[in-house]
Amino acid sequence: MIASLNGRLERSSPGQVVVEVGGVGYRVDVPLSTYSVLPGVGRECRLRVVTVVREDEIRLFGFATGEEEELFGLLQGVTGVGPKLALKVLSGLSAGNLRAALAKGDLGVLTSVPGVGKRLAERLVVELRDKVGPAFEVPAPTPAAGQAEADALEALTALGYPPKVARRALEGARKAGVEAVEDLVREALRGLAGKRP
Repeated sequence: MIASLNGRLERSSPGQVVVEVGGVGYRVDVPLSTYSVLPGVGRECRLRVVTVVREDEIRLFGFATGEEEELFGLLQGVTGVGPKLALKVLSGLSAGNLRAALAKGDLGVLTSVPGVGKRLAERLVVELRDKVGPAFEVPAPTPAAGQAEADALEALTALGYPPKVARRALEGARKAGVEAVEDLVREALRGLAGKRP
């Protein structure tokens, strides 16, 4: 099993990167929080990796922090949550916000993630509330505004939203004054879920 990768970032897009290690390129699915802190293409990077082996495929899921990796594992322990949905949850909510939502039983925050309905949100709270504690967030560095918007649009379409709907949601997110990819996506998801104040 692959537990970590330390190599050159060959390709990078919201949700997926390719890391070259010893002449071999490893395709790794990553949450937006990890994507937003990775260095530029061609630079060295290190990812914590969870290897998921299925009957028909082997997939690598990468994380910048041990906290994200831990939450990814905890989420998959909940009935009805596979690796793809766990990654969507970590893309839609920061590790700190996810812990806080689970600790408070905030179903509104949890259901703002595409693919998480009320029943699943309730199950997440019941099964994970005692396993996670609150955490403090560290703001991530922000890329240039134009690139951040393009990456946020790509991330929203990867989450299943039509480009036209995603663009409208991003316009609302920009009006809220956020700039980082992660924040743009979160604010857009709030708007799409009707949760924006």
